Amino acid sequence: MALGLPGERDEPVGKTLARMRQARRMSGARLAAAVGLSQPKISRIERGKGPLTAEDIEAIARALGAGDAEVQALLERAERTRDQMTDWRPASSGLAVQQKTLADWEAGAECVRVFEPALVPGPLQTSGYAKLVFRSFQRVLLLPEEGQTEAALLSAVSARVRRQEALANPAISFRFILAEAVLKRRSYPLAELLAEISHLREIIAHHPNVTIRILPDGAPAEIPPLHGFVVVDDGLVVVDLYNTGLTSRSDRDVQSYRQVFELLDEHATDIGPFLDSYESLYIDMLKATSGR
Repeated sequence: MALGLPGERDEPVGKTLARMRQARRMSGARLAAAVGLSQPKISRIERGKGPLTAEDIEAIARALGAGDAEVQALLERAERTRDQMTDWRPASSGLAVQQKTLADWEAGAECVRVFEPALVPGPLQTSGYAKLVFRSFQRVLLLPEEGQTEAALLSAVSARVRRQEALANPAISFRFILAEAVLKRRSYPLAELLAEISHLREIIAHHPNVTIRILPDGAPAEIPPLHGFVVVDDGLVVVDLYNTGLTSRSDRDVQSYRQVFELLDEHATDIGPFLDSYESLYIDMLKATSGR
């Protein structure tokens, strides 16, 4: 226990590694240099905000002086954690906090895969579109009173828009698959939908590390598009539900959702013609409405 390993068998591995580092009075920058990782990644690992591989655990623990038994204990604890799918409710953490956590995960990734059957994915939303989405979810989530205010809404919108900063990092590959239903009109204003289509064009034009494909209506349904999800590298999957998100670091869960993503991608196609079609439709609808 001299290295800082705790007696609590369920303490997050990142927190344990942080205490081990502090016990040795080693800075995060010095540890990062010793194991060949960036200091921000070390920080995210310690805060439980990024994927943590067995290789990362062993390298960091060894650099901190851990022996074989201590390394094995950390690896076993990490495996237990990965095999749990964890409920991640905005009522407890807040909509804005969740967006900041997602931003941390995305910023520390090499490849982010996103499937969305109904809404434009968060990192691709305009601020106006994001505000409409969050306002609708404020109605159905059992948020505390402070989470239902306009200030909380705007804070969540701001945090979601800031996630787009990761799109500008060429070292991160983003792969998006959108069901065609994403582009269809709901109760959102036509002008907002047109602004979102324009925004998607801008992202495609200026971010070569970002691919956006569409799963057309009527595409062969080898696997049904049940719900949206995000896969971060090979270490994390986030599943979207109405009242919560489920997160898992289980190798089995992550590989299962990666397989689902690739099956959907086999029947996805270039989004460009669909943007043209829906843009033309909404412009005509707007003209017809204004001409009344």
